[in-house]
Amino acid sequence: MIHRHWRLIAHPEGTRFDDAIRLEEAPRPDPQDGEVLIRNRWLSLDAGTRMWMTPRTDGYQPPLPLGIVVPGQAMGEVVASRHPGFREGDWVRGFGQWADHSCVRPETSGLTVLDPRIDDIRQHLGALGMNGWTAYAGVAEVGRAQAGETVLVSAAAGSTGLLALQIARNLGCRTAGIAGGAEKCRYLTGTIGVDVAIDRRADDVAARLAALGGVNVYFDNVGGPLLDAVLPQMAHYGRIALCGLIADYEEAGTIVRRFDQILMRRLQVTGFFSPDFAHRGSELTAILRAWLDEGRLTMPFDETAGLENTLAAYARLFTGGNLGKVIVRV
Repeated sequence: MIHRHWRLIAHPEGTRFDDAIRLEEAPRPDPQDGEVLIRNRWLSLDAGTRMWMTPRTDGYQPPLPLGIVVPGQAMGEVVASRHPGFREGDWVRGFGQWADHSCVRPETSGLTVLDPRIDDIRQHLGALGMNGWTAYAGVAEVGRAQAGETVLVSAAAGSTGLLALQIARNLGCRTAGIAGGAEKCRYLTGTIGVDVAIDRRADDVAARLAALGGVNVYFDNVGGPLLDAVLPQMAHYGRIALCGLIADYEEAGTIVRRFDQILMRRLQVTGFFSPDFAHRGSELTAILRAWLDEGRLTMPFDETAGLENTLAAYARLFTGGNLGKVIVRV
């Protein structure tokens, strides 16, 4: 049986992914001892994978070697298993490949059997997946958000940002989100219930930040000049949970010019990386599932149909074209 996969053939420049990632056909892989073959139903597209495609050696993991089939989170059904912990028909999630099928070793891919008894099974890639775990850890544990505090989130209309804001709200915090465009800001305040939405494209961002009266927790997905704008508006003894650096993935980041404010305001800045707490997945999922079942947590999906359209969907992560979790229905 023939299946399709995306292969990394060059380091992308900007969002010109067509020049660097090629769709190929090959025989469907057969699982060897200890492996599981998955029919991918959805692929999770995540901004952090962009840095993997660069030649940078100072990132949080080594760069992908050229010629590799592009890896990423996938969810689907087991079609063949040579591993005792998985059987045909199981719904699973883990690190697979941008392909029709993923052939993986569970011990190295984080493969997990999923509960299919859920209103929208895609939430296993959304509120109940790594974006949800990251959002919870960043707000509740790294940021140590307390009821009554002001929590600010950048890239607030993306998957992790939306969840971080809802988690902060559920913990009794005042919430503020920075997003690009009036439609996204209306969604934040009208649908999610965010207290303050700041349009980075149309608003006077500095003035809107100042009007918050001090940010206790900043959940940062962007870095770059936006981080510079937030630093002077942090409350004394505030915490910055540094989750992502969309502004700086392609090359070394811009200089933080207001670094002095870390001292002046006695701030704590902590970078964190979701695989560091992946072993706590079942614990974090239980917390998030309770909120999801109560209607206190939601995730909209930016879904693209067809593996062949993966690159167009991926580009939306970096152009601000998405609202919610970007996935591809294979």
